[in-house]
Amino acid sequence: MVSKHLSACTTVLVGKKASIDGSTMIARNDDTFLPLTPQRFYVEPAVNDQKGEWASNQNGFKAPLPKKAYRYSLTPNVEVDKEGVYAESGFNEKNVAMSATESVYGNERALAFDPLVEDGLAEDSLQSMVLPYIDSARDGVKYLGALIKKYGSPEGNGVLFSDNNEVWYMEIVTGHHWVAQRIPDNAYAIAANQVAIQQVDFDDPDNFMYSDGIQKFVEKYHLNTDKKGFNFRHIFGTDNEKDRHYNTPRVWFGQKYLNPEIEQSPTSSDLPFICHTDHKISVEDVEYILSSHYNETPYDPFSRGHEDTKTLFRPISMNRTQNSHVLQIRNDVKNNSNAIMWLCFGVPAFSPYVPFFANATDTDDTYSKTPVHCDDVSAYWMYRKLSMLVESHYSEFIQDDVDFLTDAKEKLRRHVQNTIDESKGLKGDELTSYLTEQNHEVVKMMRLATEHFSHQLIEKGLTLSKLTFNMDKNL
Repeated sequence: MVSKHLSACTTVLVGKKASIDGSTMIARNDDTFLPLTPQRFYVEPAVNDQKGEWASNQNGFKAPLPKKAYRYSLTPNVEVDKEGVYAESGFNEKNVAMSATESVYGNERALAFDPLVEDGLAEDSLQSMVLPYIDSARDGVKYLGALIKKYGSPEGNGVLFSDNNEVWYMEIVTGHHWVAQRIPDNAYAIAANQVAIQQVDFDDPDNFMYSDGIQKFVEKYHLNTDKKGFNFRHIFGTDNEKDRHYNTPRVWFGQKYLNPEIEQSPTSSDLPFICHTDHKISVEDVEYILSSHYNETPYDPFSRGHEDTKTLFRPISMNRTQNSHVLQIRNDVKNNSNAIMWLCFGVPAFSPYVPFFANATDTDDTYSKTPVHCDDVSAYWMYRKLSMLVESHYSEFIQDDVDFLTDAKEKLRRHVQNTIDESKGLKGDELTSYLTEQNHEVVKMMRLATEHFSHQLIEKGLTLSKLTFNMDKNL
């Protein structure tokens, strides 16, 4: 069974001391195989007496469900019966964030001796099988690791976890073997469809976790290509022509943006996983990386450069990015209003990231009830239409769009801070109710702004028609 998400996605992870306000952040573009795979955003309620089993309609995976499940948010497909669930991204009520998955690929040497398991735990089921049942980022790695040990994996997956203290990246590369690394508090990391983790320290359980028997497995089958160390990327990953045109350039651009002083090649096979920068990283920085397309380089598809150069590398933001998200957990907020999901349902290059407080019981109908086909109500289709409008007249519309997004970022950041300030002193159900209400309010605010802007673009676009002729206005 081939996953619809294969060969997709870009990941950014930020430790709390590397961010501008002490937040942990995990972020990812969820890219699908086709330009349109509509998604929705809603909240599953907590369950105390859950029964039955989870059954995937994509690869036949089945597993019993735990009795208790936390409330959690998710961004699944609209056509679940056809496409599978793919819950993808969200928070649970314990303020644990999870995003799954970043597709990665094991090499033939490793897969020869631990092949993929056809009916194992795949991306379409993974988020739903883990996020409702974990209490921390570290717990998420352990919980998923146990599931992979029991059921195996039918594909390579990179999985992101965070809480207010720790950020973890877990790479499952063969049927049963994986490694997870904690991103240092003062560091960031970027991954793009290629095994990313490098040297593994098996004597450092605070920062590394791994599958049972992985060292013996590597030794038994002579998989380590290095004379020293245990470089997970070298042992289990790929390093081929596709990587150098499809994957490594995206990592290069993100690192170039955050560390412009470092000279690297976009086709390098040795780009570092763990990175440090003197620049304090903001939500806006992460959004910029996820919305980028090699901006201000010869590789930008929208540049005026040579066509062969403009199409040499696969950009980060694409028309098949179905949702882009930054899952932020702040440490400067004392009550349970510190977890925020910044969600973009349009093409990230042209559409805003709307903030939703995680401590909420539902989402607006315009997000939770996305139809399969284009309409004039849902958020998904509103932002997809905006993206299409801007790209269709890129040179004429892009500055207008940049101005719109800049203004939106200002208003949305102010909204978040005002909500946090107004929620001080609130607790329990009263706080949850207030934050849920504010999530609805920000949807209304952005709908008015986006529809107004889209109408302006349509009016401007009508003046750009080629079906025109200059003549005396008095004739």
